[in-house]
Amino acid sequence: MPMEEKATWCSQLFYLAIVHHNVGSKQMQTIRLSLRGKAVVLMGKNTMMRKAIRGHLENNAALEKLLPHIKGNVGFVFTKEDLAEVRDLLLNNKETWALSSPRSGTCC
Repeated sequence: MPMEEKATWCSQLFYLAIVHHNVGSKQMQTIRLSLRGKAVVLMGKNTMMRKAIRGHLENNAALEKLLPHIKGNVGFVFTKEDLAEVRDLLLNNKETWALSSPRSGTCC
């Protein structure tokens, strides 16, 4: 996705913060495939996630509210779709020991 499209897409987003423990790469691949076209998953090292979010602050200053929440095993799912629908997709891919319940909020 070109940077201009990302900036437009990021202007009004909702997010789900998910806490993950022992999530394997196969499960992450399945989650990303189920969310394709509906949401974007941001997971990784906390310093890289902070850097990615700071890179979009000029387009959406409200993203700064996410920075204090980047602690431990946390990831973000950004979407413009219905939060309940995206949450249900995440929970459908949940393994009982791996992914805790998502928390939701808005960036705008």
